[in-house]
Amino acid sequence: MWGESVKRIVFCDFDGTITAHETFEAVLKQFAPELSARLLPQMYARELTLREGVRQILESIPSSRYPEIIELTRPQPIRPGFSELLDFLEVQGVPLVVVSGGLRGMVEVVLGSLVERVRGIHAIDVDTSGVQLQVRSPYEAGTEMVAKVKVIEAYAPDQAIAIGDSLTDLNMALVAPLVFARDRLAKYLDQNQKPYIPWNDFFTVRDYLAALWK
Repeated sequence: MWGESVKRIVFCDFDGTITAHETFEAVLKQFAPELSARLLPQMYARELTLREGVRQILESIPSSRYPEIIELTRPQPIRPGFSELLDFLEVQGVPLVVVSGGLRGMVEVVLGSLVERVRGIHAIDVDTSGVQLQVRSPYEAGTEMVAKVKVIEAYAPDQAIAIGDSLTDLNMALVAPLVFARDRLAKYLDQNQKPYIPWNDFFTVRDYLAALWK
């Protein structure tokens, strides 16, 4: 099943996964505090879809504040072991694709030069030409602003490996044969009786895959 001829791809969430802290949620709370306080709990309780809630919150933010969002994000620390995981995957010939339910600009500013080492970034784009932010996402579908299952399908891997931490990763995790889950995602997967590998840093992910692919 995991032989050398298998086309493997790692699909990795960004916010709270690559970043050590939940950055996107913090941005929403800072730039749209009242709406976030009302809608975020509904999204986590799955009473309101991510697609509806995230769009409402983002599109309530003035476009003039977008540079502040990027600058707030810039110093966010990356979770330990991410560069080392990329090193390992490059040796194995396995690409890593970043799939984020947050903003592309936030992903790119935090990754910096590491952007060149990932196969692709799929996230929410924003149009800042109007008074308020306007959300754009080519993979918007169903309940999600970025339907991560559709991203996986677009790459058509023989084996998808998913890494995530929260509700935005649930659908992706339910279809991936191998899942690394922490925090809220682990709880959602427990509820769905879906097996996963617990993890806290990317060294755990690298070491597990190294042992699996010997």
